[in-house]
Amino acid sequence: MKTTRIPVFRYWLLALLLSGASACGSSPGADSRFALSGSEKRLELRGKVVSVEKHNQSITVAHEEIKDYMPAMTMPFVLKDEWAFDKLGSDDQIAAALIVDGPRSWLQDIVITKATSDSSAGGTGAAAGKAGAEVPDFRLVNQDGKQISIHGYRGKALLLTFIYTRCPIPEYCTMMSNNFAQIDQQLRKDPQLGGKAHLLSVTLDPEYDTPAVLRSYGAAHTGKYSDEKFATWEFAGGTKDEVKEIAQHFGLRYFQDSDQILHGLRTVIIQPDGKVLKVYEGNEWKPDEVMQELKKFFDPHSSA
Repeated sequence: MKTTRIPVFRYWLLALLLSGASACGSSPGADSRFALSGSEKRLELRGKVVSVEKHNQSITVAHEEIKDYMPAMTMPFVLKDEWAFDKLGSDDQIAAALIVDGPRSWLQDIVITKATSDSSAGGTGAAAGKAGAEVPDFRLVNQDGKQISIHGYRGKALLLTFIYTRCPIPEYCTMMSNNFAQIDQQLRKDPQLGGKAHLLSVTLDPEYDTPAVLRSYGAAHTGKYSDEKFATWEFAGGTKDEVKEIAQHFGLRYFQDSDQILHGLRTVIIQPDGKVLKVYEGNEWKPDEVMQELKKFFDPHSSA
């Protein structure tokens, strides 16, 4: 693979500019500081927070490679989103837009991933939400406005994930829904698993994601639109407390700032007996992995 290399002096210059911005005790007003020239470059940055310096509006991030721009490294960045300084902490994972405008650069549109295994916030003990633990009978409302419950899926394997329809980051909710769409298609075509598994996407934004919004969102992802019957894949919400309870049971913590929801990822396979089979904590799992897990569960002697 051909790798584009950027001269060392460019890295040094960028680091110097950012460090200088961090060291400055006072800064221009927000409007002028982040005004765009019209020739700016917008890049995607992902990484882990090393430190937060609210007094000078900067954060130090150990970031991944920024394709065709910068290799992985640890360095300070000015952060435009002021609200985030009270939410960010060391080791938080972030995704943000890196804006480079001539000699200036900053981060904006940040999304913070905070996940915890602390079961005290909705669990029933150290093993709550973990493999082998029984899932409580959480109640929600689906895309048809019908009340559903987790125990109502007993007898089938239930694949559950968390999304919200306005989620802007392709590696988060969009990826989860695209993965579920692939699994949905495979289940419809698989004579062995077709009637043995069900999908459920739970929104973290229930006030906006009404049943009508979820129905439209879901039908668009299956590609059936007005013909979608949601026989294999449902979408559900509820009250804020109901959604938070089920999310926290699986170790998922989230909160909302303005119109943006800050959240991690959890995808869970629940066995037909209501116990957790497996929990995926990020976005690295693949649809084929889930299908293999289901096939192994229903046919332990399967070579899948």
